[in-house]
Amino acid sequence: MARNSYESPLSARYAGKEMKYLFSPDMKFRTWRRLWIALAETEMELGLPVTKEQVEELKAHAEDINYEVAEAREKVVRHDVMSHVYAYGQQCPKAAGIIHLGATSCYVGDNTDVIVMTEAMKLIRDKLVGVIRVLQKFAEEYKSLPTLAFTHFQPAQPTTVGKRATLWMQDLLMDLEDVEYQLSKAKLLGCKGTTGTQASFLELFEGDHEKCRELDQRIAEKMGYEACFPVSGQTYSRKLDSQMLGILSGIAQSAAKFSNDIRLLQHLKEVEEPFEKNQIGSSAMAYKRNPMRSERIASLARYVIADAVNPAMTEAAQWFERTLDDSANKRISVPEAFLAVDGILNLYANVADGLVVYPKVIEQHMLRELPFMATENIMMDAAKRGADRQELHERIRVHSMAAARVVKEEGGENDLLSRIAADPIFGVTLTELGEIVKPEKYVGRAPRQTEEFLEEVIKPTLQKYSFVKEETPEINV
Repeated sequence: MARNSYESPLSARYAGKEMKYLFSPDMKFRTWRRLWIALAETEMELGLPVTKEQVEELKAHAEDINYEVAEAREKVVRHDVMSHVYAYGQQCPKAAGIIHLGATSCYVGDNTDVIVMTEAMKLIRDKLVGVIRVLQKFAEEYKSLPTLAFTHFQPAQPTTVGKRATLWMQDLLMDLEDVEYQLSKAKLLGCKGTTGTQASFLELFEGDHEKCRELDQRIAEKMGYEACFPVSGQTYSRKLDSQMLGILSGIAQSAAKFSNDIRLLQHLKEVEEPFEKNQIGSSAMAYKRNPMRSERIASLARYVIADAVNPAMTEAAQWFERTLDDSANKRISVPEAFLAVDGILNLYANVADGLVVYPKVIEQHMLRELPFMATENIMMDAAKRGADRQELHERIRVHSMAAARVVKEEGGENDLLSRIAADPIFGVTLTELGEIVKPEKYVGRAPRQTEEFLEEVIKPTLQKYSFVKEETPEINV
């Protein structure tokens, strides 16, 4: 690690090795060479004066990039693409004259950007699947554990711990659908020329329009794509960058919602994120177990959501067939968004896999609130035994207010059930009331909903992605 210059924390602290490599110079320049080979080979196939010997020479040096030659040349010509054309030509003297034949810088630059973003989105897809897989196990384990639900962060009708996890999973499924849709329409820029008209290639092919069309198609296939954008300016539409980061923003939103729920649950002491044996929660208060990883998810998510505005503004500001005010921005905004979401999903998987649930605390909170929620059932049972419903309602109101006063003003326990048992109008014992207010009677279909969701939605989804390896993400801090 360089200690005397700035290094992005996304690279140094948060993102994984695979994602960092995708946006590395080595990945970029190796892809350039693959594109130059695809171009030369296709030009040969379509009848231009490119020989098999030249193509084979290019293939022989596809991987052993002479970086020092390219870097020295760039100091002279101040052009990264032509510096690498020169360096490649030094290794391939027979092919030197046909490297990059008819192409512009965007041929390697933009096609590489599309390829890198597509591969990065595939990695994001796999990590989404990994998080869903972890949450599936959690939801299955806790599908029937009653817990207070909250609306407005006020206690509401109970749910189960597992059912709550299905809400997190459903958000991720929506993100996964967006990722798959984006991948399903992946296209390369192709070889379009200076303003997207393929004029230089039309001249090379002596006016043969079909060969110009075939050039694009064959290059796409050689690079593993089905097609190229049918039309473009000099670059692919920067709308693609905006769409990509829009999806990443959606994932960040889902992760932030999860992290906020965990932070609130940790405050309630019902559920905690994993806390390692020697981890320090606070430099001043040694007893504290702060939800630091969940907070980090929220922090990185906020960055991604804001960063997604960058390519949207860039796309909106493009002029005609090409301007260069996109370049500096996208060099930062696109890689950093992918690196941040990679870090977010690593953290999400780590937190979800190590969640600690405290059933006794959950039960304690439930029993403190449930008597209020059970009053309608208690009242209906008493009415069935002949008591006057209006009088029952008034007695419930009086007892509820008194019990709430004990809880809120005196800090005592909720004694509503004792008050009701002591009131002869209800005709019920405290033991009988205990049966009425069992938490599992108030969770509705939550356990069944969780089972159905896991069986009908999650299981088929995970089977579809059985090729995704189960991995334990590395968390650096």
